[in-house]
Amino acid sequence: MRRSMKLAAVVLSGSLGMASLAACGAKSTDSNTSSGSGDGSIKVGMAYDIGGRGDQSFNDSAARGLDKAKAELGVAVTEADAKTGEAEADKETRLKNLIDGGYKTIIAVGFVYQQAVDKVAKDNPNVKFAIIDSNDKDQPSNVTSLVFAEQEGSYLAGVAAANKSKSKHVGFIGGVQTELIKKFEAGYKAGVKSVDANIQVETTYLTTPPDFTGFNSPDKGKEAAQGQLDKGADVIYAAAGSSGNGAIEAVANKPGALAIGVDSDQAAQPALAKYKSSILTSMVKNVDHAVFSYIESVKKGQPFTGVKLFDLKAEGVSLATTGGKLDDIQDKLKAATTAITSGATTIPTTPAP
Repeated sequence: MRRSMKLAAVVLSGSLGMASLAACGAKSTDSNTSSGSGDGSIKVGMAYDIGGRGDQSFNDSAARGLDKAKAELGVAVTEADAKTGEAEADKETRLKNLIDGGYKTIIAVGFVYQQAVDKVAKDNPNVKFAIIDSNDKDQPSNVTSLVFAEQEGSYLAGVAAANKSKSKHVGFIGGVQTELIKKFEAGYKAGVKSVDANIQVETTYLTTPPDFTGFNSPDKGKEAAQGQLDKGADVIYAAAGSSGNGAIEAVANKPGALAIGVDSDQAAQPALAKYKSSILTSMVKNVDHAVFSYIESVKKGQPFTGVKLFDLKAEGVSLATTGGKLDDIQDKLKAATTAITSGATTIPTTPAP
């Protein structure tokens, strides 16, 4: 839960820095030494992607990692929100304001920050940066990429969808047509086809760059899902941030249809509780684990560097089991998992035609 910064943190950060943080929509908290083992000497700033804390998906997963670091490591934290339709300069300003506030470990949530992180990190070599879901081969040495094997978790989602579809017709909804989201699509389609090559897969993208509203438009997600349901799809997987909430709502209104959530265990999200019975599973991207692990590495004085991959073998991705709807196909999912982690099956990162 977000809380206002206590007076001690204001003194530590300085009035100018805190004014800057307020201007960029940041909310800060002191380290909670009563619940963690640290002394608060590490100050971590998190810059969210569109939707921020409360999106029931990607950003919320990152927030859980930050909360755990605060509780268990005793670090001081602050959060800064993105704005829909913001300019690149806004992202740079947000990162600079975090630095001005005294936060020398900064985590940028989402590939949209890559350009801003590269520029600000270059100008601030003594600040440690981590960026989630992006890897620029030319990024400064003080930037660490936290990336995931989304295609592997999505493959398992495809196996589940194919085994549960009664109409032999499933769907995929991508928030924004980027290389990252194509990894979700590629894995999902491959998983479906591994079960039954004749199953039809509908694909819909909500927006294309530079329009990134596809990650934060539940109405678009709902409309896309309804279109796929009307065509006969009965299991729909949405990798679309909070837009996926709209897709889940549309599926829940269709008797017998099932939704597959993404990033967080969406059947366990309070805001989606009324749709729980219609959520088959979620392809959980354990961003919380990556965020906590990165902060812990900094706290220990051995920060991750370069590219840190969180794949299926490293428990970076998984399928949620809330609701028990996967119980009857666990043997098939375990077989698919073993094939991936052993190297027997390699999952594509680009969609098949």
